[in-house]
Amino acid sequence: MYLKFLVDIPGVPGKITYRRKADTDYVYYEYDRKYDKGTQLTNPKRATIGKRSKDDPTKMQPNQNFLKYFPETELPEEMDRTYRSSCLRIGDYIVIKKIMEEYHLEEILSHYFKGKDLGLFLDLAAYSIVTESNVAQYYPEYAYNHPLFTEDMRIYSDTKISTFLHFVTEDQSVSFLNEWNSKRDHREKIYISYDSTNKNCQAGDLEIVEYGHPKVDQGQPIFNYAIAYDTHNREPLFYEKYPGSINDISQLEFMLDRAYGYGYRKIGFILDRGYFSRQNLDAIREKGYSYLIMVKGMASFVNGLVLEKRGTFEEKRVNYIEGFDAYGTTIETKLFATDEKNVYVHIYHSIQKESAERTNLEDRIRKMKQYMKKHTNEVREFGSGFEQYFILHYNEKTKQFQFAEERVSAIEKESKLAGYYCIISSEKMTAKEALVKYKSRDASEKLFRGDKSYLGNNSLRVYTDESAGGKIFIEFVALIVRNRIYTYLNDEMKELETKPNYMTVPAALKELEKIEMVRLTDNVYRMDHAVTKTQKTILKAFGIDAAQVKYQAAKISEKLAKQQKRAGGMKEWQGQLGWKHWNRR
Repeated sequence: MYLKFLVDIPGVPGKITYRRKADTDYVYYEYDRKYDKGTQLTNPKRATIGKRSKDDPTKMQPNQNFLKYFPETELPEEMDRTYRSSCLRIGDYIVIKKIMEEYHLEEILSHYFKGKDLGLFLDLAAYSIVTESNVAQYYPEYAYNHPLFTEDMRIYSDTKISTFLHFVTEDQSVSFLNEWNSKRDHREKIYISYDSTNKNCQAGDLEIVEYGHPKVDQGQPIFNYAIAYDTHNREPLFYEKYPGSINDISQLEFMLDRAYGYGYRKIGFILDRGYFSRQNLDAIREKGYSYLIMVKGMASFVNGLVLEKRGTFEEKRVNYIEGFDAYGTTIETKLFATDEKNVYVHIYHSIQKESAERTNLEDRIRKMKQYMKKHTNEVREFGSGFEQYFILHYNEKTKQFQFAEERVSAIEKESKLAGYYCIISSEKMTAKEALVKYKSRDASEKLFRGDKSYLGNNSLRVYTDESAGGKIFIEFVALIVRNRIYTYLNDEMKELETKPNYMTVPAALKELEKIEMVRLTDNVYRMDHAVTKTQKTILKAFGIDAAQVKYQAAKISEKLAKQQKRAGGMKEWQGQLGWKHWNRR
C-alpha cells in the first residue's frame, strides 16, 4: 500500500537503488548484507520503500516499508478532517461502549496506549464490528457518520491508520494479554475450547506468512491463528499467531505452555478431532490438565467398542440426552495399551445422523459405480478410496479395468457404524455431561466464523509483520466485544416466547444503526426519533433502556459541541497566523 503523499528520497549513500517497471521507478533500500560461504560472496538484502515521483525526481511516494526503515522521518501534514456528517448513527456505539466499560478495556489498554492512539485503537475495533470490515481505506467513511472514542471524536485518515498499525508493538499485545488473563478467576475449574484457523495474506513480505495446509486453499501463503476460549464464562482468553507451515498438532504443546504461564491450573481442554494424537494427550496430562476430545471419524480403536455396545443402549429412555437428539453410554477403558490410567469413552447414537450417513454412503457408492463403468476397458487406477468399497478386477495382459465387486463386509460394517460418534474424556463423567461440555465449544466455533465473516478478517491486507500484528491484536479485542454482544443476545432470546430473527448479532447491529442523531440549523446534534419497539427489545439484552439512550445521546452532543467550538477557535487562530494546515496526524 503506497501512502498518499510525497517525501524526500532518503540520503543514505550507497543504500538507495532504483528498478524500473513499466513506466515507474521503484525505490529500493539496502537494509542488510549476508555473506554466503558457498559462493564466498556478500549478497545485499533490499526492500522496496516507494515509487519515485514523475514530477520531482528527488521525491517519492512511500509505502509501509519506508515507515519501518525510516521511522523518524517527519511526514507531511494532512488535511483537516474535523468535519462530519449531519446524521450520526449512535446505537451500536452505545452498546459497544457499555461492553468496553464492563470489561474495563479502555482502562487496561490505557496502560499501553496513550491519548489519540488509545481512542483510535478502540475505534478500529468498533469499526470492524459494525462494518464487518478491516480495510483501513474505508475507515474515514465510517468515522464520518459515527461517534468515536478518539479525543474530540477526531476523524483520522487511512494513512494515519496504516502508520498507527505499523507502530503497534508485540510488547503491547503481550502486556495486554498478560493483564487480561490475570483478571480471570484462576481458582474455578473451567474448560477451555482451543481451535485454530488460517488466514490468507494478499500483500506484503511477511516472515510469518508461509505456504502450508489451508482449510480452503486459494493458492496463497497463509499464517495460522488460534484462540483459547473459556466455555464456562464464555470469554476469549488469549490468541496465538504462528507460521503457516506449522500444523495444529505441533502448535498445541506451545499453547499448553502459554496457558500454564498465564497461571491456569484447574482447567480442562475441549479439542476438535484434528488435535487427536498420543503426543498431544500426553502433553496435556504432563501439565496436570484434563481433556475432552472428539475422536477422528470412526477410528479403528473405537470401532470395536461401538460394535460391542451397539444395540444395548440406543432404545433405552434412561440413555436419552434431551436437547441433543441422541442416546449415550460410557465405557471406562485404556486409550492405548501402555497407558497407566483409564479414560472414559462416551459413545453416542443419533437416528437423524444415522439416516443422513447411510444415505450419503449409498449415494457415494452409486456415484463410484457410475464413474468406474464409464472407464471399463481402460487402463486406469482408481485409488484407495475406491478400493475401500470395491474389489477391482483388471485384465492381466492389457491391465485394462474390467469390473468392480462390492466389498460387502466393509460396506455393511460402515453402515452399522452410521449414526455413532465418540467423545473421550480423561475425567470421569456421564455421557450427557461430556456431550454438554463438548457442545459448549459451539460458541468458540461461532467466534471463528464471526472473525472471518463478520470482522472482515478472512485475509489481512498489510505489508509488514508489525502491521499484521497490530491488526490481529485489534481483531482480538473486537472479538472480545462481539462475543459479549452474542452472549447477551443469546441469553435474552432464551427468555423470549418467540425467536425473532433480529436477535442475531448482524441483524441486531443493523437495527441499532437506525438510532440516529441529526444536526439542525443551530449546529446541535439531537435524537432524530424515539427508540422503536424492536430496538428496545434488542437494547434490553444489554440492560439499556430508552432513557439511557437519550442520556448517551446528550453526552455525545455535548462532546461534539465542545469539539466544534475548539475547532472553530483553532481555525481562527490558524487564519491569524496565515497557516494553511495545523492538525498534524
